[in-house]
Amino acid sequence: MKANIHPEMKDCTITCACGASFKTKSTKEQISVEVCNECHPFYTGTQGKTKKAGNIEKFNRKYGINEEKAA
Repeated sequence: MKANIHPEMKDCTITCACGASFKTKSTKEQISVEVCNECHPFYTGTQGKTKKAGNIEKFNRKYGINEEKAA
C-alpha cells in the first residue's frame, strides 16, 4: 500500500435503532443504523414466507372454483 493516501482506521461503535450495539473498525467513530442482525425479520425468523400464486390459481380463487369441483 502507498503511504499517506489511505484514511485512518478507528474503533467504531455501531448502534441500531433497537438498542443493540457492537464494535468494529471504520473511518468514522460512530455509526447509527435502522436495522441490524438482531432485529431484522430475516435473521430473527419472523419474516413471513409468501407463496406466489399463478394466474390460474388467482382466477380460480376469485371465482370460487375449487379443483375438486372442476374434476
